[in-house]
Order: sequence, then C-alpha cells, then structure tokens
Amino acid sequence: MKLVVMTRPTFFVEEDKILAALFDEGLDNLHLYKPGSSPMYSERLLSLLPGNNYKRITVHDNYYLKEEFQLNGIHIEDETTPVPSGYKGHVSRTCTHLELLKEAKRKADYVFLKYIGDSQSEPDCKASFTQQQLEEASRSGLIDRHVYALGGMNLDTVKQMKDLGFGGIVICGDIWNRFNIQQEVDYQSVIDHFSKLRKAIG
Repeated sequence: MKLVVMTRPTFFVEEDKILAALFDEGLDNLHLYKPGSSPMYSERLLSLLPGNNYKRITVHDNYYLKEEFQLNGIHIEDETTPVPSGYKGHVSRTCTHLELLKEAKRKADYVFLKYIGDSQSEPDCKASFTQQQLEEASRSGLIDRHVYALGGMNLDTVKQMKDLGFGGIVICGDIWNRFNIQQEVDYQSVIDHFSKLRKAIG
C-alpha cells in the first residue's frame, strides 16, 4: 500500500524544512497542491528542497514545473480533462464518481478517489460514498492497487482501506493539523506521525 502526502493548499514559513524532513523520513510521493497561487511561490518552495527529492513530487497546477524541476509527474483534478498536448510522463487524476472511475483509471497511472471520508482539511467536503458502495466497488475490481483513497484518511482508516483493496491512501489534514503555522516552529510531531502512518501501511 502506498502513502501519499498532499501539501497544505497554502504556503507557510516552515514548509520547506518540514517537507525535507519528511523526505528524509522516507516520503516517496508528495503532491504539490497549491490551488490558485502564483507559480512563483511554488518555484521558490521547490528551489528550497534538496534536488534529489524532485523525482518524488507530483504537481497539481503549473505543469511547466514538471519539466523545469524534473518532477515525477502531473496531477489532473478531474476524470476527463485531456493530458496537455505533447506531455510525456506520469499522470494521476482525481475522481469523485464511482461510475467514472473505470474511465479515469484508463487515463492515469493512479487515481485519487475523493470524498471517501469527511475531509479534515476542508470542513465542507463530506463523505459521498456508503460503505456498501465501496464494498461493491471493491468486489467488482473497480477499487484496486491503482486507486488511492482521499478524504478523512488517518491512522484509524488504514486497515479499512487495505481491506477494501485500495492501493494507497492520501494524507493531508491528518498530518498538517498537527502543526500550527502561526505559533509553532517545532514540527517533530508531524514527522513522528508520518512515521506511524508509514508503519501502519506496511
């Protein structure tokens, strides 16, 4: 089972140090997700990270960064938007409808199935699948190693996602909510929690 960490949607002062520490701790799939921000800030963040980690980063916007920094790939935020013309490389996608999942899997290396649980980083984003729907999707082979669970993922959900046959989980709020960007500089609790997640997914 894979463990993906998605960045906070906004930038913050200690971010490059925390990401570098997570890479040192074994993070091998970071999704750079900064919707609506100036690409200049993403460039700056990337330039502050050790270059040997670029191959572990997938970018959600400003796809030119993939080539400029030799990143791992690009992420498309829906099931159907075509891959940019002339693009060669890894592609992942977000899917929010089970009926579109089969098609999304055909057009991506892996797919985030979103709204599995209530989001811990976006309070308005609630779970949109029943346990019965997920079990049926698992039985039919729709959920497989190319589908990663997104939404409400934490230590307590790892076993359930494994049992459903997901190939990975995407962590966002569960990890970033452990660091107060206004008041803290010590981010050891973030690193410690990441280590627990890594052990849990095996």
